[in-house]
Amino acid sequence: MAAKRIAEASHRESSLKNKTVLITGGTGTFGHAFAERLIRDNQVKKLIVFSRDEFKQHQMERNMPDPNKKLRFFIGDVRDKERLMRAFAGVDVVVHAAALKQVPAVEYNPTEAIKTNINGSQNVIDAALDNQVEKVLLVSSDKAVQPINLYGATKLAAEKLFVAANVYRGDIHPTALSVVRYGNVVGSRGSFIELLRTQRETGTVTLTHKKMTRFWITIENVMDVVLASLSLMQGGEIFVPKMGNMPVYDVVKMLTPECKIKVTGIRPGEKLHEVLITEYEAPRAHDIVYAYVIKPEFLPSSTTLWIDKKPRVDAGFIFASDNPVFRLTDKEAKEILTL
Repeated sequence: MAAKRIAEASHRESSLKNKTVLITGGTGTFGHAFAERLIRDNQVKKLIVFSRDEFKQHQMERNMPDPNKKLRFFIGDVRDKERLMRAFAGVDVVVHAAALKQVPAVEYNPTEAIKTNINGSQNVIDAALDNQVEKVLLVSSDKAVQPINLYGATKLAAEKLFVAANVYRGDIHPTALSVVRYGNVVGSRGSFIELLRTQRETGTVTLTHKKMTRFWITIENVMDVVLASLSLMQGGEIFVPKMGNMPVYDVVKMLTPECKIKVTGIRPGEKLHEVLITEYEAPRAHDIVYAYVIKPEFLPSSTTLWIDKKPRVDAGFIFASDNPVFRLTDKEAKEILTL
């Protein structure tokens, strides 16, 4: 795919150089990998890992190399606005990755997801505005698009909150808030690939539906797009990395050819196919080589002039996981999808 172009884009002069960066959900799959990347690149002034799990913070502190002593840990929950206010003091950039994301668990515990994913996101926005944080980037999901489950609905609400916050920030608060939206991260905690890795030992793997399709992306490419988005964002944009799709059945056959496949049926809140950009968003979508950028509907045009210089996507464009145009080739699939 466009991995090389993504990497080139993200390694321009870093917008994080000498900045204090905070990651909410910093001990999760993305947060941990992103923290490791920033510490390794050695551009940031200070990196704060904000999460509610003190044991994971302890493990991260013990195991992550930090030769320049830039890593800090802050125990807290995004549900607690006062704690966020304290954590965001002196912070330049926030990457908001904290969320409850397991679809079945969220379906059965809806109020908990609302408290974290929606109310927590509003708390992040308020704390960022009040502390005059320069940039805040929400890590979202393909499930936020035309959601049928509560997790997707909470992520849609979080996206809407982030985009709208650019309007009421006014001239007093310089904070810019944007979104990055992507699909399945290969090998992330609780992911389908992780499940395959566990089930492979039994000789039988489970599949909910033979016709199900998904987008696939590596954590390295996600981090590249996040870094590039932080460099480009002016507020209100939704960044969508270019990703390839593949039927889940084909993934299973490719990675576990020796195993039997047991079809279990679609789980509560699960889609057959995912969408990253709908036909309604397409008229506002622009192509920036390694990603698409959706321009906000109601922000002042001066906020996003840079997007207008980029080509628009074709009429009728839909970025969906069952669209054969975006199908991974066998070579690409083998490079991305590994156990």
